[in-house]
Order: sequence, then C-alpha cells, then structure tokens
Amino acid sequence: MSVITTISGIPLYSTRREALAWARANGLTGYHTHVYQGKTGFMGGATHSQATTPTTQTVTTPTVTSTPNTNSGGGGY
Repeated sequence: MSVITTISGIPLYSTRREALAWARANGLTGYHTHVYQGKTGFMGGATHSQATTPTTQTVTTPTVTSTPNTNSGGGGY
C-alpha cells in the first residue's frame, strides 16, 4: 500500500485502486481526490464527508427459543 498521508484519520493513497479497495472494505463506493504537498492522492468514498462519517451498522441479536422439557421421568426421593 502506498499511503501518502491521512486526512481526518482516513488514508490518502497514491492510486485509485487502493482508495477503491479501502472504500469497499468500509462499506463505501467511489473515491475523491486531495492534493497533498503538490501530489494528487485518492481517498475512498465518493466525498470527504462520506469517507469521514461512520457508517451505521445494524446489530442483529439472534432469537433463542426454548423448548419445554416434556420428559416426565420421576426419580424423587
């Protein structure tokens, strides 16, 4: 990977391909550019706002169903 720098905690890459891979890995699409020290870099996410806004994740809690015990084994004392 060729990270030029980070802006707002997001990596700025030297290639579009790396920026798009970062976007995909973070649930985003597209890329946008920034100029850093005279060099154009690529950041994942169609806009800077999209790249720096945390995505909302839905947490699914599994439902556990209990089956009543129908065993009628005695065994008392």
